[in-house]
Amino acid sequence: MGFEQAHEAFIAQHLSARSGERRGRLERGHREAEKLFCKNVWWKLHGHFDGLHPEYEVRDWRGLSYFCDFVWIGPAVKLVIEIKGFGPHVRDMDRQKYCNELNRETFLTAMGYQVVSFAYDDVAARPELCVTLLRLLLSRFQAQSSHLGMDKLLEREIIRMAATLPNSLRPVDIVQHFRIGHRTALRALNALCKAGLFTEVRGPKESRIVRYEATEAAWRLL
Repeated sequence: MGFEQAHEAFIAQHLSARSGERRGRLERGHREAEKLFCKNVWWKLHGHFDGLHPEYEVRDWRGLSYFCDFVWIGPAVKLVIEIKGFGPHVRDMDRQKYCNELNRETFLTAMGYQVVSFAYDDVAARPELCVTLLRLLLSRFQAQSSHLGMDKLLEREIIRMAATLPNSLRPVDIVQHFRIGHRTALRALNALCKAGLFTEVRGPKESRIVRYEATEAAWRLL
């Protein structure tokens, strides 16, 4: 099933389960930005919409209804996802609306939700960045299907570490971060290279490996 069919079925399923204002809000609120997030980010990351709820109603600290763009309910987290355009969320926002938005996010966090926001411009023009960031976030809460040995666990943590660095990875970064020996760090990096998860970066004269860069295959493991 392609995206358009899956998205149509996704919205139809939630519409059929709602009535009144909850249904009306979904009909009115799920527009271009939300559909673009579904297509450019969520679908590319998961290929399905299981556990994702569009225009999800929560009550704020005043008892008033607030509809989040999306809520993903996983086994270990309730994730609020907001798609924010520059106009309504920055340029046209007055001080009171700004205060209410920050207070709402704090309240949602206190109620057990993890709140993340994506700029509409990134969803439209740089969705690969949104996919990478969301993958990193969700990997913290998704249980592994099998127990990992220490070597595999180290390799996975090296990938996670590489995603947080502004530059490509050096063996000394691993030694200092994990407090392990240089040989252990090199052995893990060599294993990651053989698996196609990292590539070697050599110095100016191509004589010595100086850094390691993660591949797209590595990001898919997070």
